[in-house]
Amino acid sequence: MTVAGLVLAAGAGRRYGMPKALVRHGDRLFVQHAVDTLRSGGCDRIVVVLGAAADEVVAAAPDLPEVVVNPDWDSGMASSLQAGLAALDDEDAVIVLLVDMPGVTAAAVERLRAHAGPAALAMGGYGGRRGHPVLLGRDHWAGVAATATGDRGARDYLRAHPVTVVPVGDVADDHDIDVR
Repeated sequence: MTVAGLVLAAGAGRRYGMPKALVRHGDRLFVQHAVDTLRSGGCDRIVVVLGAAADEVVAAAPDLPEVVVNPDWDSGMASSLQAGLAALDDEDAVIVLLVDMPGVTAAAVERLRAHAGPAALAMGGYGGRRGHPVLLGRDHWAGVAATATGDRGARDYLRAHPVTVVPVGDVADDHDIDVR
């Protein structure tokens, strides 16, 4: 079973005032922290989707693994999700993590990874709320890519299909960072 990690980090961070991939989190950037989280959570391959300030992000974080630059990043998260899924090869599943959620932990990723398989659809559970990370089995990639629009990402697809909610609220926090 191979599980990829996908970091969506292409946005300009307009509400924040700068691309969130370039925001410092301790001694690392948000984008590096997200990669470390997926790696420590057991992902076999990690793809980072960049867009706004991509050259600056790569220069500031030369240790990033595989990078895909989304030329349509300004159209919303959906195009980054589509670009990331298109970059994957023969993995059985992918765990998607947004760059601006530094409270998501490797333990949360591990819990979702335990549900991985080509037919899997799972999300982190925080009490009565579903959130990140999100696990997408290979069987769903085409459907997710076809229905993703704007900043909704996989939301509509996940609402229309049975999803396993994996409790992670005791080991993670999925609140995104929108303002300084």
